[in-house]
Amino acid sequence: MLASGPKTQQAYKKFAKQRTPQRPVLKNTVRAFLAGGAICLLGQIIQTFYMTYFDFTERTASNPTVATLIFLSVLLTGLGVYDRFGQWAGAGSAVPVTGFANAMAASALEHKSEGYVLGVGGNMFKLAGPVIVFGTVAAFFVALVRFVFEKL
Repeated sequence: MLASGPKTQQAYKKFAKQRTPQRPVLKNTVRAFLAGGAICLLGQIIQTFYMTYFDFTERTASNPTVATLIFLSVLLTGLGVYDRFGQWAGAGSAVPVTGFANAMAASALEHKSEGYVLGVGGNMFKLAGPVIVFGTVAAFFVALVRFVFEKL
């Protein structure tokens, strides 16, 4: 019969802590910072390109910039490059636009064998659904708070 109790739990915690590999926090932080910064720098370069060569304003260049980043993220996910980049970059590859596009494309590709409608389409929105609902609900409450403060 196995003994259980506070002493056994403490002994197990000590045993597990001794065998758990230490994470290189500083190295991971620097990689995330560099990767996230590189993605943001790429976005800024793309936006400047649209403003320079297509006569967009800063405001009107933002939509095609985001669309280009999404396209590049999905393309690199399909080619298997973004996953390797994500392994190296860690949290830095989860910059909202590119990280979300990568997550949706990866989940769609994962179920490609089930068909384009039920496999790709159905599973792609398993991830997007909760995000869209949360975004909509959060936007509603932010708008409600803003409305209340403007009326005061």
